[in-house]
Amino acid sequence: MGCWTAIAGGEQYRFEGLAQLLAAASPRRSGDDLAGIAATSDAQRVAARFALADLPLRAFLSEAVVPYEADEVTRLILDTHDAAAFARIAHLTVGDFRDWLLSHEADAVALAAISPGLTPEMVAATSKLMRNQDLIAVERKRRVVTAFRSTLGLEGRLATRLQPNHPTDDLRGIAAYTLDGLLNGSGDAVIGVNPATDSVPNGIALLEMLDGLRRQYDIPTQTCVLTHVTNAMEIMQRGAPVDLVFQSVAGTEGANRGFGVDLAILREARDAALSLKRAGPSGEVMYFETGQGSALSAEAHHGVDQQTLEARAYAVCRAFRPLLVNTVVGFIGSEYLYDGKQIIRAGLEDHFCGKLLGLPMGVDVCYTNHAEADGDDMDGLMTLLAAAGVHFLICVPGADDIMLNYQSLSFHDVLALRTMLGLRPAPEFEDWLIRMGIARPGGPIRPPELAASRLMQLAHEAGARG
Repeated sequence: MGCWTAIAGGEQYRFEGLAQLLAAASPRRSGDDLAGIAATSDAQRVAARFALADLPLRAFLSEAVVPYEADEVTRLILDTHDAAAFARIAHLTVGDFRDWLLSHEADAVALAAISPGLTPEMVAATSKLMRNQDLIAVERKRRVVTAFRSTLGLEGRLATRLQPNHPTDDLRGIAAYTLDGLLNGSGDAVIGVNPATDSVPNGIALLEMLDGLRRQYDIPTQTCVLTHVTNAMEIMQRGAPVDLVFQSVAGTEGANRGFGVDLAILREARDAALSLKRAGPSGEVMYFETGQGSALSAEAHHGVDQQTLEARAYAVCRAFRPLLVNTVVGFIGSEYLYDGKQIIRAGLEDHFCGKLLGLPMGVDVCYTNHAEADGDDMDGLMTLLAAAGVHFLICVPGADDIMLNYQSLSFHDVLALRTMLGLRPAPEFEDWLIRMGIARPGGPIRPPELAASRLMQLAHEAGARG
């Protein structure tokens, strides 16, 4: 175990091991305070960053923050590390790597080339030395393109997950929310429902309704019921129309066990989804959600800060070539991200780490009602992420998820972002919006009064067909 010292404010600080160094260097957040691993003062935090800046990137290959023998995520990270891709930056310290990322040399091609050689701990460490502006500058350079029925991650595009959750899983209610979202240009990444009742029969009913709606109107998107991966495998065995297999994952083996999964189960589920032959040519059939604090809440954090563990969750995602990954940045609550400032910072960190590791990264810009945050904070984060090139955002009717009881973004929020920043939906979905008369060629979604008329027309047609 390494030991590092640094001086700040006239006092010398000592850090025993990478985990302690990374935790002390993190921007303050309530989850690390709760775990008792955060810096005890700003001076100690600055000293940790001094020490971290001088740390060779190679150090992360010789010392694991979670023991190799005890954790399959650590084994995945180190056993699959691409030494050839790492060679270009192997001589750098963490501080040097930060400077290189901000240079003109680190363009999209260069970032894609080194991505397989980066470990989650390397990118997490680097983010701790960066201002929000630095994170955004690097994030917007990295594109990760994936495709199923729609192509996601292209330059100048901002996709959405349409989330039509309902507190009783009422099919008509979910269909109405879905039509509302479609008519406001949402749903090009996925139409994804969190089921209120997580059972196989309920999942089948939801999937059949959503797939029927998709086929009825020839919508170039994917559908997903965010049921547990083992339910998804049973649903596939029963012949239901599964496009994407969903699972929440975390950055340690113990935290993943808390979710009821391990790497073997995820491999089995991916193989089952690929056998259906519904996916595009790249075989991207997985959808993962993550969020800072999940390992701490599962008491499986091993003394590692929550942001570094979040980055380790992205190593799990990367191993399965997902179509979509998103962090649900403020969902767990103020115990882990106390206020709007911490949520905004975490959202930018997560997006930065996911992008550098080669993931098609989205964000659920959200907060719980007991956090010290509000809609203005979410407006700020969504705008920063859109400027940073986020691949997709999650939208719910009226920004209020009445089933999960948290605040997210509305369909109109993304309409505003696309208008303000000149961003467009996925190309196949944009063409569909134009064909359906929902959008004008090269222009915005049609006026609100026509939207209401079109919604009534589609709802009537859907009702007439049963």
